[in-house]
Parts: sequence; C-alpha cells; structure tokens
Amino acid sequence: MCFEKILTFFDLPVAHCEINEFGSGLINKTWTIQRNDNNNTYILQKVNHFVFKSPQDISSNINLLNDFLQKEHPSYYFVTTLKNKEGKDLYISEQGEYFRIFPFVKNSYSVNAVGNTKQAYEAASQFAKFVQMLEGLDVSLLKTTLKDFHNLTLRYEQFQTAIKEGNAERIAETSSLIEFLLSQNDIVNEFENIKQNNVIKLRVTHHDTKISNVLFTGNDDGCCVIDLDTVMPGYYISDVGDMFRTYLSPANEEEQDFSKIIIRPEIFKAIAEGYLLPMQDVLSKEEKQYFIYAGKFMIYMQALRFLTDYLNNDVYYGKKYEKHNLVRAENQIVLLKRLLESEPELQEIVELLENSTAKV
Repeated sequence: MCFEKILTFFDLPVAHCEINEFGSGLINKTWTIQRNDNNNTYILQKVNHFVFKSPQDISSNINLLNDFLQKEHPSYYFVTTLKNKEGKDLYISEQGEYFRIFPFVKNSYSVNAVGNTKQAYEAASQFAKFVQMLEGLDVSLLKTTLKDFHNLTLRYEQFQTAIKEGNAERIAETSSLIEFLLSQNDIVNEFENIKQNNVIKLRVTHHDTKISNVLFTGNDDGCCVIDLDTVMPGYYISDVGDMFRTYLSPANEEEQDFSKIIIRPEIFKAIAEGYLLPMQDVLSKEEKQYFIYAGKFMIYMQALRFLTDYLNNDVYYGKKYEKHNLVRAENQIVLLKRLLESEPELQEIVELLENSTAKV
C-alpha cells in the first residue's frame, strides 16, 4: 500500500503518522491516521471503484454539498474531505486506486443496530435535517453515483426475467415466494405513479440510512450523518424506507430464525417523530401520505433483489453458505408481511403525530 505517497499528497507528515485498519465496511477499505505530533486523527478510505465507477463524482457531490452548507447553514456539522494545498481531495495511485481522507469526529461513536428508541429518533432526525438543510440546493447539480440504485421498476423487471430464464430447479423450489412477490406488484405500480406524476419531489437523498451511518456523542445524542457516497437525487421514501427496513425489527436481514422478525411500534414512532418533525414544512401533505409506503417500497425491493440473485445462481451478492440468498429473500418477505400486518397500528401513530403537530 502506498501510504507514504498518500500522506505526502495530503500534506501530512509521514514521520509523525501512524496508520491502522479501521471498521468492518464491505465496500470501501478504511484506516485511521493518528498524528503523533498534534494528536489529530483522520479517516483514510480507499474508494471501491468497482462499485462506484466514478469516484470523482462522489468528490464533486461532497464538495457541492459542503459549499452550499457553508454558505447557507454554516453552523450545520458536515464532515467533508480533507484537501491538500492545491485544493485536491482525491489521490489516484499508479494502480488506479482512489483514496480520500476525512477528519475523525472526536468523542463520537457509531452503532451497528438500533438498541433503543432514542437512537432511532436521533438517527431519523439527523437524516431529516440533512435533507432539510439542503432543500434549497439545485438537485440537478448532483451526480448520480450509482445508476438505478433504488429503481424498483428495474428490480421488478430483473425479477421477472429471472423467473423466465433463471435456474429451473430454484424457480420450482421458490414458487410460493415468487407467487407472493408477484401478488405485491401494486408496490411497483405505486412507484411508477410517483415517478410519472411527480408525486414526490426529487431531493438530495442519502440512500443508505442504516444506523451505522450516523455518529453519536454523549448519551446517544445524534451528531452528524456520514458515508456520503450514495448521496444523489432521489425520493425521501428511499431514506425513510431504509430506516424502516433496518431499524424496525431487532433481527437483521441475515437472521435465519424468522420468528425473531417483528415490527417494533415504539421504534416506528421514534422514526416518525425524528423524521417528520424536522420535515413538516418540507414535505407536502401528499408526500407525507407515502410515509408508511416507504417501508413497503424498500423491503419489497430488497426481497426482489435477494430472490432474483438466488434464481440467477448467486451471481450478484454471492453467498457465504448454501441458499444464503434464499434465506435473505425469505427474511425480507417475512419482514414485509409483518409490516403489512402492522400497517393499521402504524398509520394511527402517524395520524396522532400529525394531529399533535397541527395544534402547535
């Protein structure tokens, strides 16, 4: 690894820097840089250019967001990339690898799973504030870093193709799962309606709102949003839906004991309060009607993707054990069913929240 060249590029003193591996991310490789001369710490990342085909677009987006926030909301805490003396923030090695550096947010921490309602509330609030603060930015200026990332129509078409052309034995094996997913295609039709009729406004959207992409300080107080690689134009249902998909159940998508997959109403309420209160003057009344739909949208899409990959012999996600993607597909289908069963209760929570904010 060309650490010396990277540090030199970013004007960091090689002799005073200690580098150690950090985190367990699956996409980008990460290290910490500890400066022994002034105790400053940084995060060094190698951008996975096989996933993100144009790392320069990510840098462009981050700089665009930073410039806008510095001008319009200078007090908002935004973690941007380190620049060298020439104003460059992306080092490209001789091997064509891309590296960037962020300041390490001192006294902060992240969590991998939602452990309580405050964490859910604070995370939802941070993602909402992120969108709210950037409401005035011309979203057309943002680059699309992952094409069709949350294009449900495309995922459904890929699923239909896999049913016709995939592994015949696996298609027969999963006939009941296929039938269920086909029966829920109204979720796709609703997405098409949103796109065709501009029901929901295109905004700056994070697209990856798992709890580990929020930093906390103190007693689970939200600090800031991180991991901005997937920030691009999108619909708010992507952010809310991803929170529902990854926060509502204590069991994640890898859980093989489906009895552990439940919907926690108290976590839903925390997400709703954390997100809708900062966004109450941003989202239109019509847009707010898609709040619970957001969960259906994201969970259904992930179920489609896992089962599609299983029918295609695990060519996209790969597998850690036999039938891994089948288990993950079933897991998400169970989660979707639990969400559908809970919808009346969840809708009541949203209505009570809307009524309480209307009286303020």
